[in-house]
Amino acid sequence: MGDRYNIHSQLEHLQSKYIGTGHADTSKWEWLTNQHRDSSASYLGHFDMLNYFALAENETKARVKFSMLDRMVQPCGPPPERPED
Repeated sequence: MGDRYNIHSQLEHLQSKYIGTGHADTSKWEWLTNQHRDSSASYLGHFDMLNYFALAENETKARVKFSMLDRMVQPCGPPPERPED
């Protein structure tokens, strides 16, 4: 039983430390937003991926980088309306 509590507390610590891991109250929109931001950040961090996207879109690297940074603001659109409790 103590082992189960230890795993649960480790998971709570991980979720509080890193935003992208989610928690019990994470909505689908928040989860997808985190996934899109993580993916965009990874693409921007890997120079070869940025070159690939620039070549595939027939745009300059600076334009692709700017558009990816711009998409990180609201990658999944505005947040949905939350019902008042």
